[in-house]
Amino acid sequence: MNIKDYFKKSVWESFMNSQTMTEDVVLQIVIAMSAALILGLFIYKIYQIYFGGVVFSRSFATTLVGMTVLTCMLTLAISTNIVISLGMVGALSIVRYRTAIKDPMDLLYLFWAISVGITVGANMYVLALSACVLMVILIHLLYHRQKRGMIYIMVVHYEGELTGDEVLRAMKKIKYQMKSKTLRGSLTEMILEVYCRTDSTVFLENIRAIEQVKDVTLIQYNGEYHG
Repeated sequence: MNIKDYFKKSVWESFMNSQTMTEDVVLQIVIAMSAALILGLFIYKIYQIYFGGVVFSRSFATTLVGMTVLTCMLTLAISTNIVISLGMVGALSIVRYRTAIKDPMDLLYLFWAISVGITVGANMYVLALSACVLMVILIHLLYHRQKRGMIYIMVVHYEGELTGDEVLRAMKKIKYQMKSKTLRGSLTEMILEVYCRTDSTVFLENIRAIEQVKDVTLIQYNGEYHG
């Protein structure tokens, strides 16, 4: 047997040994993947309950579950085989994610899902559960609004450069967030996300009273919520 045959045999034996699946390993994988799935669904539910954006994205929420499970799988693979870990590090280093995250809270949920997947894959179940409890408390106390209210999308069409400022002044104490402003010749379309604590929409009359405002449309997109 020459040196080439020796290296081939060594690589093959290393590969076969890495594929050995004992009952303990299988049980560990099943428990970890099941825990990752359950906690991923928990994160999905928390995201759904405490969502405060414009339009709820079910696909993004589903991504949180998949990311938790896949991160757990990667952690299990890396922890059991050094060859696989080096290959995964090299593969992940060339991946580029180009999806823009517009809401910083979405980024928090992504890191939460990844962190849970890693800790569960490392068999740190108590740490994963503790982190989930702390995250729910944090989100509830610091992010979730404390009063009931209604969220609307308001579309205003107007003419004139200074009319937009008049519209914003007419909002007075109403909470709003500018979403977009589109110019079409002399006509401007302004879209605002408006939060009202009551059903009163008196501010619409103030906006319609502005001379160069052509029309105002108020769209309720996600109804009443607890804040």
